[in-house]
Amino acid sequence: MTYIEYVCNVINNADSRVPIYTKQIAETAAQYYAITVKEASSAVSVALKRIMDNGTIPELRFYQKGVYYKTVVTPFGEAGIKKERIIADKYILPNIGYETGLSVMHKMGLTTQIPNKRVIVTNAAKDCIRTDKKLDIMIKPPKTEVNAENKYYLQTLDVLEMMDKAPIDEQEPYVIIANHIEKQNLRYDKLLALADVYYNQKTILQLAHIASAGGVRI
Repeated sequence: MTYIEYVCNVINNADSRVPIYTKQIAETAAQYYAITVKEASSAVSVALKRIMDNGTIPELRFYQKGVYYKTVVTPFGEAGIKKERIIADKYILPNIGYETGLSVMHKMGLTTQIPNKRVIVTNAAKDCIRTDKKLDIMIKPPKTEVNAENKYYLQTLDVLEMMDKAPIDEQEPYVIIANHIEKQNLRYDKLLALADVYYNQKTILQLAHIASAGGVRI
C-alpha cells in the first residue's frame, strides 16, 4: 500500500465534518510502515498535498495547518468542520480543561444571559488569558492544574466565585447549585479544601450557604 493509499483509506473511514489530524495519521502510519514518526509525518504531508491538488477525495477540505475535514453538502451549502470537537481536542480532552463562566451558569439555570464568548479554563493556556480567534473562544489558565479528579470541583467553585458579579435570575440559586453538587457526586470537604487554597473568602462563604441549602454541614 502506498502512502497516498494509506492516507486516503484513513480519510475515507473518517466521519464527515470531524477533524482529521495529520499528527494522528503520521503516528499510525509510523507503526504500519515501521518507520519513525518524523519520516511518517513527511510522507503524510506529501500524500495530503497530492490528494488535495489532484482532488482525489473531492469532499476533503483544509481547515488549518495539521487539520483537515470532509465536508458534506446541505440545503444551505457546504457544512464546515465541527469546531466543538476541535475545542475539546485542543483544550479540554483528556481532562486538561473545562468550560467556565456565564455559559456554565446558563446551562445550570442560574441566569438567562448568554455570553458573547465562551471561556475555557485549560492547562494549555499556560500562564496568560488569551483569545483563540479561529475558534472564537477565550482560554485562561487554571488556578491549579486540571485533572480528572478536580475538574468538576474547580468548575463548580468558579461558579461560586462569580455569583456576586453574574446576573443571576433564579430565585433560589443555592438550591440549584446544591442539586448540581449532588448530581455530580461532589464532596463538600473537597470543595472546601480547594476553595481554601485557591479561591477567596467570598467563595468559601458561598459554599457554606450552598451546603446549608443542601442540608449539609461543612
